[in-house]
Amino acid sequence: MSTHGDRENAGDNQYSFAPRELLILYATETDTAEETADRIARECRRVRFHCRVQSMNTYDLPDELFEDMDFCVFGLGDTAYEKFCWPAKKLSRKVQNLGGHEICSRGEGDEQHRLGIDSVLNPWIECLLEQDNVPAGRPPPRVSLSNLASGALLDPDPLDEDTKFHTASVKFNRRINAEDWFQDERHFEFSFEDDIKYNPGDVVVIHPCAVASEVDSFLVTMGWANVADDFFTIEHTMLDQTLPDHLPKILECEKLDDFVSTEGADELYDYCQHVKRTTWEVLSEFRSARIPRFSIASSIELHPREIYLCIAIVRYRMKLKIHRKGVCTSYLSRLKSGDTFPIGLRKGFVSLPTHLNTPVVCVGPGTGIGPMRAVIEQRMHEGHTNTTLYFGCRSAHKDQHYHSEWESHAEERKLRYHAACSCDGSEGIKRTDTQYIWTMLGQQRGILNSGSSNKMLAAVREVVRGAYIATMEREG
Repeated sequence: MSTHGDRENAGDNQYSFAPRELLILYATETDTAEETADRIARECRRVRFHCRVQSMNTYDLPDELFEDMDFCVFGLGDTAYEKFCWPAKKLSRKVQNLGGHEICSRGEGDEQHRLGIDSVLNPWIECLLEQDNVPAGRPPPRVSLSNLASGALLDPDPLDEDTKFHTASVKFNRRINAEDWFQDERHFEFSFEDDIKYNPGDVVVIHPCAVASEVDSFLVTMGWANVADDFFTIEHTMLDQTLPDHLPKILECEKLDDFVSTEGADELYDYCQHVKRTTWEVLSEFRSARIPRFSIASSIELHPREIYLCIAIVRYRMKLKIHRKGVCTSYLSRLKSGDTFPIGLRKGFVSLPTHLNTPVVCVGPGTGIGPMRAVIEQRMHEGHTNTTLYFGCRSAHKDQHYHSEWESHAEERKLRYHAACSCDGSEGIKRTDTQYIWTMLGQQRGILNSGSSNKMLAAVREVVRGAYIATMEREG
């Protein structure tokens, strides 16, 4: 972060400013960092900074950038992971070692906090701006709105023009656990006319359509039913700020902005999360701020021009005895054979070894088996026979997904398969497996995890730690 220029008398315009420049770089895997960078830029604009927000992937670092440079770092992380905010910590130390001056202590946002990253981000921004006289009120908006004249031509759907999205046709939508089981978990198969390409670990992006009756009910509740079908144009006025993907120039007037304030965060928690109300979630579901993504459960080598998914349909009952459901998974559950809709592809984070003698251990409980299935199919296609799968579920007869596939591969000696079924009294991974796991780690082989980001990761770490202790005890 570097600043240039001095403040000048703004007169009546509290947002006029001399050219003080602020560069905000972000690195993201899930778009959360981009949203955070935009928010920081909006707040800094209030103190008359001209902010430039840019991805690290597109920014060329100039020579001697860090010498005598003012900077600060905010990291996004999750304390369920052992190396919490590790990239931010390394970056902060590295820039200081290269001659940079940290003007604000490093911030570390935690997704596990009941208020999310805002619990740290809000005071961090205040600390960043405390040396300036911040004008009252909100930052200037990124866009300006104007009514659309009747009869004007509407722009095409941006999704239709996005080359990263492909038209999917539903081939299969089948429940893969017992009908009397408490959760509905499904296997989906989609076919494409396009010659799509993806790798194990890649994800699909799906823009769901909410049920019309639920949208109408929400608009009536908010008092927006009479204006919901009005059209207006959006002009991007603050070009240093990004806008959501696939934002058309002409939108239906939803009027869902500014639903909550920072000051009301505690009340929002008591009203929503404490009893699992979803006012804020419903608001997010009617916007495109967070688009659902699902890991692919197939190999393109075995299923050309096809994508398979393994998804749990989200349905639950709140403490208030009100039934809730996920917008995207409910949308998928309603799809029938022959239905079409756009699917986008995004790069994942799995990197597989290429040598035939390199073993791989996969851990995939529940629907986390999806990306592990893609890995296993890919490795079998390439001739690997040294893959191990540890699968966790509640019942061997109720929700042991794809068990016939795994047992068949195990009989053919293409896969080493172990299932831990908690409700059946299974002991999980037996002690005899600890030596095998430690041998794999001793050969510097990786373990691929897919599933819950909190308890499962801790459990896998505990097993690995147990393998280490057992080996040390045996060897004295």
